[in-house]
Amino acid sequence: MDASAKKILDKLKTGKYDPVYLLQGEETYYIDLISDYIEQHALIESEKSFNQVVVYGKDSPMASILTNAKRFPMMAERQVVIVREAQDIPDLNKETGAKMLLDYLTNPAPTTVLVLCHKNKTLDKRKELGKKADKLCVSATFKKPYDNQLVDFVVAYVKLKKQAIDEDAARILAEYVGNDLNRLANEVDKVLISHDQKATITITEVMTKVGISREYNIFELQKALISKDWFQVAKIATYFEANTKKNPAIPMVAFLYSFFSKVLAAHGVSDRSPQGLTSALKISPYAAKDYVAALQRYPANKALEIVSLLSAADLKLKGVNSGSEGEGQILKELVFRMMV
Repeated sequence: MDASAKKILDKLKTGKYDPVYLLQGEETYYIDLISDYIEQHALIESEKSFNQVVVYGKDSPMASILTNAKRFPMMAERQVVIVREAQDIPDLNKETGAKMLLDYLTNPAPTTVLVLCHKNKTLDKRKELGKKADKLCVSATFKKPYDNQLVDFVVAYVKLKKQAIDEDAARILAEYVGNDLNRLANEVDKVLISHDQKATITITEVMTKVGISREYNIFELQKALISKDWFQVAKIATYFEANTKKNPAIPMVAFLYSFFSKVLAAHGVSDRSPQGLTSALKISPYAAKDYVAALQRYPANKALEIVSLLSAADLKLKGVNSGSEGEGQILKELVFRMMV
């Protein structure tokens, strides 16, 4: 979990609420996680009808938001005002709206919890509000995670649900979904719905429930290439050639290019242990074993050749010197040449 999000949530779980939370940035998962926690726990159910207000930025000028924030709670210790999509507040980036918010941050109502969910962007640090906001309230900026952090996120999320997942299953899920944490969490939830709580989530279960091809996929092709399993590579390549609509070649080539480019870079790393490669290549510790195996089977000159082959195949697939070859044929020829 993001360190800033954990710090805020840990304090909230002790029952301590600050007057203003400014949650901003590209990674909306943590913004939703914190604001949802406050919405669910800051007030008991009987207090919410009079003391909890949820509005959307595009429908709420700053004066309207602050009028809500300055009210006194009714028969409750506090009131909660949550502003969804705060980046769309009409006058937030105008001098009048920004000044009103800055004045409020300087002297917030002590019985109000104001939550500003400013998604996909941050306040302009060149302006007074952007410069001062971090010091006047609980402020956190969430960036998109790096690819090498995704497997850890999946493992931690599953653990939070009091379940377990094996590292290959976590890895294929992370690689399939990418760094959209909201979607990644949703896909994990999809797996957990009918999962036997006493069992560890396996790669087969993930592929079945998430909808990753149960026949073959790019992750299995990569594993077969790493181990130089000619028979498996041939089967997978033939399958892809016959199913190009479901398995377009361009993203597959891009995926393999990313991997073998890192293999080539790994040849220049002095410490080629899993720990050394994790640090040098900025990859997940769970992926390091694949790079260690690839280094043993693909010397630097071959890795360089493969990167060139992948670049040429990418151009062919995009119509450069492709001749009459279809994308399935191009991919099949490519993987065989990579293995030679």
